[in-house]
Amino acid sequence: MTTPSTTTTIGRLLRGSLHVLVAWVLAGCMGIPERIEPGTPRAQIEERLGLPTAEYALPDGRRLQYSRQPGGQQVYNLDLDAGGRLRRLEQVMDFNWLQRNIALDRWTRADVLRNLGRPALIERVVSFRGEVWSYRFLEMNSPRQAHLHIDPEGVVRRLMFTDELMRDDPPDRL
Repeated sequence: MTTPSTTTTIGRLLRGSLHVLVAWVLAGCMGIPERIEPGTPRAQIEERLGLPTAEYALPDGRRLQYSRQPGGQQVYNLDLDAGGRLRRLEQVMDFNWLQRNIALDRWTRADVLRNLGRPALIERVVSFRGEVWSYRFLEMNSPRQAHLHIDPEGVVRRLMFTDELMRDDPPDRL
């Protein structure tokens, strides 16, 4: 049985939840890196996107990295010039980007972090002496994973791609 005060309380909670949901959606729309124009100063970037998940020195400026790993499937690198303005923006969790840019036997752990950020998962496997760093991405709207095998010296030795099996996939996919 509900009383008038219970109904009023429920109504307030629902209105409050709706306000939070609307604010969350609007904040998500404001935080889309693709909408930031070249030349935008760092202060405006951070005002719109918040603090980066990582930051790296580049020979001619700084890289602000906005990673959505481990739950998301994007990593945005925003390269700033020496004056702190956006020079280049790139979303690197893309099959073609990964295949084209990861330099086997040359990239180190530092290169991986500077370009891809922290992985979604770090594992060890019996068939490789080292770590396997896994990153989530989308390929034609299908969830995939890139697995970088990094040897004990910190060098990337192998790159593999797999489909990411989701919890609700049918048993024949597992």
